[in-house]
Amino acid sequence: MLDFLKRGKTSSNDTSKSGVLTRFKERLSRTREAFSEGLSSLWLGKKTLDAETFEALEECLLAADVGMDSTEAIIGDLEKRLKRKELADMEALRKALHQDLTALLSSCQKPFALPEQTPALLLMVGVNGAGKTTTLGKLAKHFKEDGKSVMLAAGDTFRAAAIEQLKVWGERNEVPVVAQHSGADSASVIFDAFQAAKARGVDVLLADTAGRLHTQDQLMEELKKVVRVIKKIDESAPHEILLVLDASVGQNALNQARSFHEDLGVSGLIVTKLDGTAKGGIVFNLAKSLSLPIYFIGIGEGSDDLRPFDPDMFVEALLS
Repeated sequence: MLDFLKRGKTSSNDTSKSGVLTRFKERLSRTREAFSEGLSSLWLGKKTLDAETFEALEECLLAADVGMDSTEAIIGDLEKRLKRKELADMEALRKALHQDLTALLSSCQKPFALPEQTPALLLMVGVNGAGKTTTLGKLAKHFKEDGKSVMLAAGDTFRAAAIEQLKVWGERNEVPVVAQHSGADSASVIFDAFQAAKARGVDVLLADTAGRLHTQDQLMEELKKVVRVIKKIDESAPHEILLVLDASVGQNALNQARSFHEDLGVSGLIVTKLDGTAKGGIVFNLAKSLSLPIYFIGIGEGSDDLRPFDPDMFVEALLS
């Protein structure tokens, strides 16, 4: 496993798990408040478990954007535990909730590993404003620090600013950027970059794409074209199609994920902007509804704020 993924547990800036957890709590504060405000009154205000308890808990989960399907699954399991007399008091309920939330997320836990192919082509897709280009730049930094040779492909030719932004990341990390003029054919840019990466023996090619709504059929067809063109060089490419989702859009992120996956065969998710939203509970519904790994989560602007997804730490940060 790459070193920076190992550092997700204890990063170079945090010397203990408690330090990482403290950082998570701080960055997930808005979602944590959505959980804790309702739950705190529940833990402190009631002594016995009854129907009212579970109704209040259900409201808390929905308020945090956990989603109806996930909430019903959690409440259903807790009610079964109560019938089996496994929940004697509020503290037992709290522990059971922690277990159920963690178990729900465990289905999407899969450490990211670079594909064995060289160059490994990682294609970044998602809607406008999700943070694709910034996430791509952060990954470039981490891969470079782990001794991998990296190249960037400025496939978002729709926004001139995206090309310039990627060039800045390239200069900052001292990695080459393949780019053309604004409005150029995205498939052509990524095709050229892939050929260049192969010729230079580059380890990782990170390819940006223009943001598009999942409902824009013509633009989704352009992404399919990118994939078809890449396969002319390597039938197994792209080796990862990473969908970047903005947590602040809440349940709409699930609709985006379903559409992108149906059209492109997404291999993994990156959930960004968790530090600025109270809707971080969407992570649970993504896990419940999709069979896709969540490789990384973004909890801030810094390059160290792109973290490997750790379900236990995520739940602990929300419920502490």
